[in-house]
Amino acid sequence: MYALILAGGVGTRLWPRSRTNLPKQLLPLIGNRTMVQATVDRIAPIVPIEHTFFATNQEYAVLIQDQIPAIPRQNIIQEPSAKHTAPCIGLGALHIRQLDPQAVMASLHADHFIVDEAGFRQALLAAEEVAKQGYLVTLGVTPTKPETGYGYIERGATLGEYKGHTVYQINRFLEKPDLATAEKFAASGSYYWNSGIFIWQLPTLMEAFNDYMPGFYQKLEQLGQALVAGDPIEPIWQTITPESIDVGIMEKAKKVAVVPVDIGWNDVGSWTAIYEISQVDENNNAIIGGDHLTFDTTGCLIQGNGRLIATIGLNDIVIVDTGDALLVCAKDKAQDVKNVVSWLQKNSRTDLL
Repeated sequence: MYALILAGGVGTRLWPRSRTNLPKQLLPLIGNRTMVQATVDRIAPIVPIEHTFFATNQEYAVLIQDQIPAIPRQNIIQEPSAKHTAPCIGLGALHIRQLDPQAVMASLHADHFIVDEAGFRQALLAAEEVAKQGYLVTLGVTPTKPETGYGYIERGATLGEYKGHTVYQINRFLEKPDLATAEKFAASGSYYWNSGIFIWQLPTLMEAFNDYMPGFYQKLEQLGQALVAGDPIEPIWQTITPESIDVGIMEKAKKVAVVPVDIGWNDVGSWTAIYEISQVDENNNAIIGGDHLTFDTTGCLIQGNGRLIATIGLNDIVIVDTGDALLVCAKDKAQDVKNVVSWLQKNSRTDLL
C-alpha cells in the first residue's frame, strides 16, 4: 500500500495558533509530536516510508522534510497552487504510478486525530482488499453525536466481510445536515460521517477521473507526460479548475464502498475539537501549557503562552494566548474563528496571519 498525505491547508479555525507560515498540521497540538509526524507514525506499520508521499506547497515542503527527515525528498510533492482535493490527489497518483502502476493508494489528511490507531490500520487493510476488486473505498466514521459539521454517507447493501470489517456499498453522499436531520442520521445506524479518507487502486482512480472528470483527466495525462519528461508542470496546472474529489468523483461513481469504523476519529477542525480530544481536570477544563489560575471555571479550553491567565466564573469558553494575539470565544462558536481570519485578510493584517 502507498499513502498520499494531504498537508497543504492553513487551518484558519485554529487561529491564532495556526498561521500561514506554520499551520496546524505542522504544530504539536496534541502531545509532543506534530500532526504530520503523528500521521506518519500511525501508518508506519503497514506503509513503509518510501511508499509515503505528501502533497503540499513549496513553503510547507521544507518544514515537512525537517519534521520527517527519513522521507525521500522526491516523495514531498509540491503543488504550484491550491486546486482542492481532486487535482491534488490526481497529481499524487501520477507520482505513485511512476513507481507502481497497479498500486493501491490511501488518501489521508495530515490533520486528523485517531485514538484507536491499530483499528485504523486494520480498516485500511480491509479497504485495500475491497479496492483490489475495483471499488472506490472510503472510511465512514460511526457517529457519536448528531454532528452538523460533517458530511454523511448512507450505506447500502452488504458487500461482505474483509479483515473483520463488514463492508457496504454506498447509496449516497449527503452534505452537512441541519440538527434535526443529523439527529435522525445518528439514530438510524445506517449513516456515517464522511472522513475524507479514501482508498483505491490507481487504474480504478484513473478510470473514474476519465469517466466523471474528463476535462481534468486530459490535463492529468498532460501532467503525467510532463513529469516523465522532467518538464515544469505549472503552465498546465494553472489551467486546471479546482474541484473536490467528493463532488468530482465519489458522489457520481457507481462502484463505491464504505468501511465503517469506530476509532475515535476527529478532524481537529476547531478549538472545540481540540477540547474534545484533550485531557481535562476535575472541573472539565483542558489546560494546555502556560501558567493558569482558575476559580469557578468549568468546561473551558485554556492555552497559554507563558504569562499568567486567571479566570473567574467562566463556563464553556475558549482562551488561546499566543503573545501577539488573544482569542476569547464561546466554545460553541469556535467554528466562527474563521471570521476573524477573514477580517484580518480584508484589512491587510498580515502580521497576524
